[in-house]
Amino acid sequence: MTTSKKPKIATITTGAELKQWYWPKSDLIAEAKRRGLKTSGAKFDILNRIAHFLDTGEAEAQIPKPRIKRSKFDWHCETLTPETLLTNSYKNTQNVRRFFKSQLGEGFKFNIEFKAWLKSNEGKTLADACTEYRAMKQREADPSFQSKIAPHNQFNQYTRDFLADNPNLGMDDVRRVWALKIALRSANGRHVYAPSDLKLN
Repeated sequence: MTTSKKPKIATITTGAELKQWYWPKSDLIAEAKRRGLKTSGAKFDILNRIAHFLDTGEAEAQIPKPRIKRSKFDWHCETLTPETLLTNSYKNTQNVRRFFKSQLGEGFKFNIEFKAWLKSNEGKTLADACTEYRAMKQREADPSFQSKIAPHNQFNQYTRDFLADNPNLGMDDVRRVWALKIALRSANGRHVYAPSDLKLN
């Protein structure tokens, strides 16, 4: 990582340079709007859209999405059994919550990992879902368990790594060092914790 001053986003002329800096999503949305580009999508979708425009002068190519037939299964009111198949119309409804409580106990709660599993396992049964939930809870019971952090959430990962390496420090220290860290250029645009970060000023 090299220590050059972070430029204003409007002065950047290449996609490669744009991707070497940390940008809040609000900055990317504002820049996309200024350049007449779409502002929808996740943070890195917008980043890539601006980078593509800087390198080619063209807006992101519009690739038509294939039409997928949606299941008409209504997760709000259909009778659910262990044999019920997950569909591409799946929703986390009160009806589903009641089913899982009947199978897994009153302590059942949806969590991010389980909801993602349900959404990405079309064709599996609710019995399979119950098995997966029990496996998740068993993993969570391990004292060394740590929940997964999405790759795009750099701050959360940085916080975990910083505090693990510096248990005597707190969130004020994390925020102070993080602000210094993201003001620096990064070869791949990612900012990961390093012990030397404590020397930043």
